[in-house]
Amino acid sequence: MQWHKRIEKNITLLTVLVLITVSIGGIVEIVPTFTINSTIEPVKGVRPYSPLELAGRNIYIREGCYVCHSQQIRTFRDEVERYGHYSLAAESKYDHPFQWGSKRTGPDLARVGGKYSNDWHVAHLKDPQSVVPESIMPPYAFLADTPLNMADEIKAHLETNVDVGVPYTDAQIANAPADLRAQANPNAEHAGLLERYPKAEVADFDGKPQVLTEMDALVAYLQILGQMVDFDEVSREQLRR
Repeated sequence: MQWHKRIEKNITLLTVLVLITVSIGGIVEIVPTFTINSTIEPVKGVRPYSPLELAGRNIYIREGCYVCHSQQIRTFRDEVERYGHYSLAAESKYDHPFQWGSKRTGPDLARVGGKYSNDWHVAHLKDPQSVVPESIMPPYAFLADTPLNMADEIKAHLETNVDVGVPYTDAQIANAPADLRAQANPNAEHAGLLERYPKAEVADFDGKPQVLTEMDALVAYLQILGQMVDFDEVSREQLRR
C-alpha cells in the first residue's frame, strides 16, 4: 500500500485523481439523460398533466406530501400485490421533478387514482384520522378555503414546462385558463378539455361549486395518478414479447 501513502501525501496528485474520479462519475450519471428519449420506452396513454392536475401537483410539492408518500412501486412481489403494477419509467417522464421518493411514512400513491372517491379524498385531507384512525398525517383543511389563484399564470407555467421538454401544444397553452376552470365544473363544456387531456376526470372535486379551490386541484392530481396507462394492455404487450 506504499503507492496509496504516496498519493495521500502528494496534494497535487491527490487532487488530480479526485477530479478524474468525479469526472467519470459525472459522465456516467449525466450522459444517459441526453438519450432519455431512447432509453425510456414509450407507453400508450401517458400525457402531460392537465392545467388543474398540474396546479394540484404544485400544491402537493409545496405541502411536502412527497416527504411521506413515494410514487414508485418496485418490482418486488409484496409491493405489486399491495399497490398494483410496478411503476414504469414513462409514467414519470413529464414530472419535473419526479416524485419517486425514498421514504414511506404513508402508503405509496402511484396507483391511488380512482381507488377512492373525491369525497373520501376531501375528508381525508381535511381530517385524516376521520377515515384512517391510525394516520399520523396532519390536516390540510385550509386547502378547501383557499381559492386557486392560478388562472392568470397557468399559461406561463405550461410554457415553462415546454422549456424542459414537456410537449404541451399551442392549443393546450392557449386554452389553459379555460381548461383549468372547466375540469372542476361539471356544467362546463368539456369536449375540448377531454380531447386535449384524455381520461381527465371532470368533477366538482371539493363539493363547493361556487369557487375553484386548492382542494379541487390537489384531488384532481391525486385522481389521475396511475390512471393514464392501461396496465392490462401493458401486460399483454409484455407477454407477446
